[in-house]
Amino acid sequence: MAAIPAAEANQSKPVPRRPRLPLKERLTRRGQSSAVLLALVVLLAVMLSPFAIIALNALKSAEDYASNGPLSWPQSLSLDGVIDFWNRVDFTGKLINSIVISLSVAIFSTVLSLLNAFALGIGRIRGALWFLIFFMLANMLPNEAIVYPLYYMAKEVNLYNTQLAVIIIFIVIQSAFGTYFLSSILRAFPKELLDAARVDGCNKLQLLVQVVAPIVRPSLAVFMVFSFIWTWNELYLPLVFLIDNSSQTVPLAVATLYGQHNMDATQVAASALLGVLPCVVFFLLFQRTLTRGITAGSYK
Repeated sequence: MAAIPAAEANQSKPVPRRPRLPLKERLTRRGQSSAVLLALVVLLAVMLSPFAIIALNALKSAEDYASNGPLSWPQSLSLDGVIDFWNRVDFTGKLINSIVISLSVAIFSTVLSLLNAFALGIGRIRGALWFLIFFMLANMLPNEAIVYPLYYMAKEVNLYNTQLAVIIIFIVIQSAFGTYFLSSILRAFPKELLDAARVDGCNKLQLLVQVVAPIVRPSLAVFMVFSFIWTWNELYLPLVFLIDNSSQTVPLAVATLYGQHNMDATQVAASALLGVLPCVVFFLLFQRTLTRGITAGSYK
């Protein structure tokens, strides 16, 4: 009788099944999973409830709000508050200004952070640790501490009351964190890839553009998204540097409705809704990119 080959013998053996857990343990695990899911649903509802209340009040008429209060369902959908706010502050112009400033800062701060991190993380220049400490300390400074010298510097170079001044300031501020963030990633960059690229004749610029940047692209996308959102939500520095109505941003337009003699609740709700909605849309558009960037470090 011919001998059965080892491969066929292994294929003929039944695959051992995992032992079935006792009923009590299975019920315990299901109960724990259900409890975690319920807690997450409750947490999500708590986090979304302010946004839902703002949306409901923005779609009410002033009479409906005065009669039924902020927590009631709208009797009829009304866009009067949204339209009045849009026309009152020229929201189209404010939206364009915020997009231009935030997108410019996000792009150029990412490029500058990558160049700095490449020099500190891969170039291994002397005193790299002290540079990282400097960038970390600069990122910890509040805006109130730097607005005074920045104000006089902008005055001296005739950039005060221009969007370019705000863009330059935020590029430097955001790149301080971006340099610290990307340097920690590039310091752990595989040396084998760098040595192989150098053997193939890559210079430093080709090494950065063709080897390093494509690999750390998820991390660059994460920083770009957060840089856009941080710049979009900033109020204090644009309030100081942008005094003309035509150059102001969305947060400044929202802030104009809050005053001692202005209590139009529907317009205030509409301003809050329109102020946060573009940022939410941008976040949702890049949600998959953001998720990939965050989870990229967990895979080899």
